[in-house]
Amino acid sequence: MKLTKYATVLMLLMLVLAACGAPAPSGPTSAQPTPAPTSATVVATSAPTTEPTAEATATTEATATTEPTATTTEGTIKILVSMKGPGGGNPFWAAVEQGAIEAGAELGVEVLVQAPPTESDVAAQIAQIEDAITQGVNGIAIAPTDPAALEPVIQQAIDAGIPVVFIDTNGQNEGVTFIGTDNEAGAALAGEYICQELQPGDQVAILQGIITTSTGKARADGAKAAFTDCGLDVVAEVPAEWDRAKGLSAMEDILTKNPDLKAVFGSNDNMALGAAEAIKNAGLTGQILVVGFDANPDAATAILAGDMAASVAQAPANMGRFGVESLVALINGETIEPLIDTGTELVTKDNAADYE
Repeated sequence: MKLTKYATVLMLLMLVLAACGAPAPSGPTSAQPTPAPTSATVVATSAPTTEPTAEATATTEATATTEPTATTTEGTIKILVSMKGPGGGNPFWAAVEQGAIEAGAELGVEVLVQAPPTESDVAAQIAQIEDAITQGVNGIAIAPTDPAALEPVIQQAIDAGIPVVFIDTNGQNEGVTFIGTDNEAGAALAGEYICQELQPGDQVAILQGIITTSTGKARADGAKAAFTDCGLDVVAEVPAEWDRAKGLSAMEDILTKNPDLKAVFGSNDNMALGAAEAIKNAGLTGQILVVGFDANPDAATAILAGDMAASVAQAPANMGRFGVESLVALINGETIEPLIDTGTELVTKDNAADYE
């Protein structure tokens, strides 16, 4: 009995002790404060995903250096090639245009080719240059119809920071590169050929281009100097303004006034071909030497047919090509020579087939 009482008391004591040592009941877990995130955690989880990493930054910088620029990317450089006359009616200017366009395609630049309706329309060419300056072209290659008249507007382009080069005909603006033929030397080559075929004292004539241009003057001067040196008699010097129809008309007048004429030098092939036509109409083919300048395909055909005796070859395609190439070099900060001679060659029946 005592043992039972002691056991009961002992159990009661153990229950009391257990109740006193137990923790107090806790509240809901959602009410417990959560630890505040560290700054490292914020950067890792909350920073924008577009923040550039070191690798991304390097990629962006590399891309920026290859962004299109006005001097390196296709189609962004605009170059005007201003010719004296349209290429459609003149193989010489057609070759200049072709050379310029081919160079532009190879270099990845845009080439705009313009020309006045005729080679004597100075006002039209001036207006075209004024428009080009306004439109902001990057370079101008120009064959001036009248160097003196074009000088002011060309200077406007230069003052606006637009590089300029002269092609075919030299201008009057200082410090501008000339790309073309040594026209006086080329005409002298033609004159010397005629001298070899004739006797001192024989009568010869010169069909001039537009004498106010450096090209027209140089060719007339070169031929006349050669004729004078070998003793030929220059009986006529008539302007025909580079035009075939005017060359024909001028030659008809020369033939009427000078029935003993032995030769004529046409300062370009268009005028020489007009002269050859007038001579053929007069039944004098083979009796009067006709020598031109340019060696265009029509002249080469006439030489092979016996209607002309010779011509002086230029490289008109190179004038257009070198003009575009030189402007790109200037735009890119390079320097070019003040005179780039495209050369001349005498064309006779021996080599005319190469120029057809």
